[in-house]
Formats: sequence, C-alpha cells, structure tokens
Amino acid sequence: MAVKERIQEQTGSRVKVPRQYQVLIYNDDFTPMDFVVDVLMQIFDKEEKEAVDLMLCVHKGSYAVAGVYPRDLAQTKAAQAVRWARREGHPLKVEAVCQP
Repeated sequence: MAVKERIQEQTGSRVKVPRQYQVLIYNDDFTPMDFVVDVLMQIFDKEEKEAVDLMLCVHKGSYAVAGVYPRDLAQTKAAQAVRWARREGHPLKVEAVCQP
C-alpha cells in the first residue's frame, strides 16, 4: 500500500520551468560601436550581421536585448561583458533582468 501511495504522490508533482533573464546592453556616448559588436559576437555568440543590427538598436535607442538565458548564465554573460569593457576603459553597462 505504501508504494502505491508514494507513486500517486510522485505523479502529482510538476516540474517548474526556470525563469528566464534578459541581458540588456545600454547605450552610452563613450563605448565604441565596434567594441559593442565584438562583445555581441564573442560573448553572446551573435553572427556579425546580427551583432551590427543589435549595436545599431542600442545606438538609436536606450538599450537592446543581447539574449535571453537562465539566471546564472545571464548574470555570467553580463559580468563578462562588463569586465571586458572595464579592462578596455569603456563604461558599457550590461545587466541581467528577469524577463516579464
């Protein structure tokens, strides 16, 4: 009997899908456009055309979504981009925010 109850209990549970986070790259007046393209290609695995298009979205607007990932991966990619920008002396702002 106990085994039957345990099986019924296990089948009733549901797996939660992890929340997704957007990695946002913000516009600024100091970070060179070609550096942003490099970040998008190297860290976010974008092809050159897609990276240029995203960079232009950042340049024309206030920000663009570089990618959507689980929380840990989004935070890691955002931190890598910021570290690289600081090493190069750029004030690029990149952050991971919970997807609505």
